[in-house]
Amino acid sequence: MALGEVDDADFQAWADRVKGKIDSGTVKREIGNSAKRIGVQALRQFKANTPVDTGGLRGAWIVEGPNYDGGGWIVELQNNKNYASYVEQGHRQTPGRYVPAIGKRLKASWVEGQFFMKKSEQQINAQLPALITPGLKAFEDLLN
Repeated sequence: MALGEVDDADFQAWADRVKGKIDSGTVKREIGNSAKRIGVQALRQFKANTPVDTGGLRGAWIVEGPNYDGGGWIVELQNNKNYASYVEQGHRQTPGRYVPAIGKRLKASWVEGQFFMKKSEQQINAQLPALITPGLKAFEDLLN
């Protein structure tokens, strides 16, 4: 059972057109643009979800990339505040100490984590299809 015939000359012309777009960097550029959209949105989401006491933790977020390493695209979010992981995951505290962020003295020795990074990651993962689609659309246009 045959699915149809393909004219070799037409196929070769299409393959040459696709190869030309790939060689020109069009595909790489479009995928890079999608990676940049992901980085910008991730930075926005992480900043929005970061709890604010003095604003130092929220203001310390930076995004690096996108960078292509040969095996894929990398977008890296960083926060150089050494206490970010304690706010994220929780930490021990001396009971009776006044905490301005919650406006009261601590009764317990454990301060619950805020899990703002985990929440941000989940939100970004939910948005990935919409952030990647323009790059895929450009690739689809390339094939037509």
